Amino acid sequence: MSERTINRTQERSGGGVNGVLPLLVFLFLGGLAFYGLGLGFRIHQGALILGSVLSLATVLLLLTGLYTVQPNQGVAITLFGDYKGTDRRPGLRWVLFWYGRKKISLRVRNVTSETLKVNDRRGNPIEIAANVVWRVGDSAQALFDVDEYAAFVNIQIETGLREVARQYAYDHAEDGEHTLRDDAEIVGEKLKADLSNRVAVAGIVVDEAHLMHLAYAPEIAGAMLRRQQAEASIAARQKIVIGAVSMVEQALEQLGEREVVTLDEERKAAMVSNLLVVLCADREAQPVVNTGTLYG
Repeated sequence: MSERTINRTQERSGGGVNGVLPLLVFLFLGGLAFYGLGLGFRIHQGALILGSVLSLATVLLLLTGLYTVQPNQGVAITLFGDYKGTDRRPGLRWVLFWYGRKKISLRVRNVTSETLKVNDRRGNPIEIAANVVWRVGDSAQALFDVDEYAAFVNIQIETGLREVARQYAYDHAEDGEHTLRDDAEIVGEKLKADLSNRVAVAGIVVDEAHLMHLAYAPEIAGAMLRRQQAEASIAARQKIVIGAVSMVEQALEQLGEREVVTLDEERKAAMVSNLLVVLCADREAQPVVNTGTLYG
């Protein structure tokens, strides 16, 4: 069974003419029709009355062909269901009344998605939301290739956000890997590219995409906070130990160079131990006066 494909529609320039001159002509003809109608009633001329009524009806029909186009707006023109073109020229425009007209906004739109609960690359449940700036690039595709293009874009934003969130860890990824928390700009570009591919069928252009909300889901937020605190404490301790070792090394070198005191290996070991305890302790050291000797 062969697959059915959508007949792609492509926007092309088309539409009516400047509507100012037709409006003036129709008003003039309408005035003549009213004058003839009044004259027909005064002289009791049935043919003149009938002709004036038909003329007035024709003018009213022709006036229905007038339409306005605002800046950053388009009007798709159709003839019995056949797409004829899109009129983007702002101002008063006119076409014959049997042409169909459908307006579409070409202005930039700003959409903030709902907060979604998804799993990141490590399977952790997170809450995420995005802000997307988009606009209609091809009015014909937006109107004729999808049903309700605005709703279509909103659904694709949610789908694309879920897909991108699964490709990155929330934080603490392996070396060289990007994360949702630390690489928001890269994730935003990835989301923009993914959305652009998804909504291209509707003639939509995605200008920007950024993460607006990012957090762990409530059921694991407490555990993750404790993990972050533990990792921060470990990292701080590592820096303290590295600094303490460096300070002890400098102290021994300076004592030896200045010959302040001569220490054998056992006394050096005791001094190193005491200094490390003082420097690495998480509370103030309590001095102890030793009146004895290491050897007694």
